[in-house]
Amino acid sequence: MATTFETLQTLEPALSVRQVLHLERVLAGEPEVVAGAAQLDRPVRWVHVAEAPDVGVMLSGGEMVLTTGVLLAGDEGKQAEYIQSLHRAEAAAVVLGLGRAFPAPPDVMRRVAERCGLPLVVLHRPFPFAELTEEVQSRLVRRKFAAVSLSEAVRTALTGLITAGAPLQRLLDEVAQHSGCPVVVTNLAHRVLATAGERSAVDDVLRDWERIARQAGGGPGGGWIRADLGGRGERWGWIVLCGHRGDTATGRLLADRAAEALVLHRMLGGAAAAHTWEEQSAQSLLTDLVSGVVPARQLLPRARAAGLPVNRRTFVPLVVRDAEPAGLDRMIRLLGLPGLVAELADGATAVLLSLARDQDAEALAAHFATRLRTESGQARTVVAAADPRTAWDDVPAGLREAQHVADAVADSSAALALPAVVRLRDVHLRGLIRLLRDDPHVQSFAERELDGLLCGAGEDLLNVLRTYLATGRNKSRTAQLHHVSRPALYRRLEAIQGRLGVDLDDFEQAASVHIALLAHDAQQG
Repeated sequence: MATTFETLQTLEPALSVRQVLHLERVLAGEPEVVAGAAQLDRPVRWVHVAEAPDVGVMLSGGEMVLTTGVLLAGDEGKQAEYIQSLHRAEAAAVVLGLGRAFPAPPDVMRRVAERCGLPLVVLHRPFPFAELTEEVQSRLVRRKFAAVSLSEAVRTALTGLITAGAPLQRLLDEVAQHSGCPVVVTNLAHRVLATAGERSAVDDVLRDWERIARQAGGGPGGGWIRADLGGRGERWGWIVLCGHRGDTATGRLLADRAAEALVLHRMLGGAAAAHTWEEQSAQSLLTDLVSGVVPARQLLPRARAAGLPVNRRTFVPLVVRDAEPAGLDRMIRLLGLPGLVAELADGATAVLLSLARDQDAEALAAHFATRLRTESGQARTVVAAADPRTAWDDVPAGLREAQHVADAVADSSAALALPAVVRLRDVHLRGLIRLLRDDPHVQSFAERELDGLLCGAGEDLLNVLRTYLATGRNKSRTAQLHHVSRPALYRRLEAIQGRLGVDLDDFEQAASVHIALLAHDAQQG
């Protein structure tokens, strides 16, 4: 598959007027550019030998016209009209063989060609036009045949990746690797949905994305090549090759084949049918922020290109439990709050809000949480938040803090007594234990304190102990929750104390067991 794409790199570029004039056979005719020297990089689509004064009507654009001018000699009006008709027909250039008709470059043709920007080349030595025609036509035919073969090969390769269940990123990585430039997928608002290519080059593109998006919007040119994404008469995005170093025709072919593959991938659902490309983009960014694997500073261009305001903003990191990511995204849009939403793990969803500095971050977060619970009808939805951050570099720590708070109140029964937005100060001892749950000393302490209940039939007694401590050692409430009589509960509490070797009526011993149980539950969670 890779060798198919390598063909893109070795495919002979389209011939330009300049390249034709440097062919060995043409050099033998001593060519001289007498007009339109600034247009020598025009591509040559075909070579046409013609003496008719009205040859322009027979052209379709891009031809290099070869003539001796025998029918134009002595009539300056015809000479001027000849050049103008070629210009109107968008010919690539005109090559005039000097001889009996024109022993020297004709001034009228030169002046009109210069004014029109049409390259006019004269040959000072006799030259068989057939040799030039043969040379150029054979090169163009070989390229056209190679382009057709390449087009089918690229389409087959990308379709193969899709049918194998490859995700969007895999397709883009393949395109970027073999196009030799960054690849960007955007929606119609130029919001970046996915990227591929060398990381530093992609970051350079995203850092100046607004300007580049406008440049790419102007169509092919300067290495920025864009292809539409859409179907059934509806366009919903673009794929952009940013700074393609090959010729435009090859870049256009690759962009078109890539666009076809992405449309097919989206229609079939790809490897992540449950998520739109916008959701995948946000999830990738927020996951990288939470993990800390990529420094926040390096993720700033991605955040900006994804449409998140980042200059002079206040960032509010949230983690929500028991809520659908799509519903959260709709909610922040409904409230007019710029932000990103991404599903994490274990039923948690990260939300990063970007607010203006003069907005009340805590009040808006509380309003968001209240509206979310009201409109979703889920009173148990937990909205955990870190303190607002004004520096982008502090956002990853804020997201991890919010995730820690959400984990600390993962027990939905505890969430009912908490405020609309839960913060670190609201989770008290449970939050501290969550932070320390991976510490070997804490793990050893929990095992030692609860050893008598962690094996055999101890699980039932462990549940009774958990309820007893959670209710503040309220025996009546504990018996009621476990549907047992008080004498039966007393017997179970005695069994617990006997197995653990503690007196639960002693506050310090009960507190020690409670901390051990919180640590055990945190480790299990």
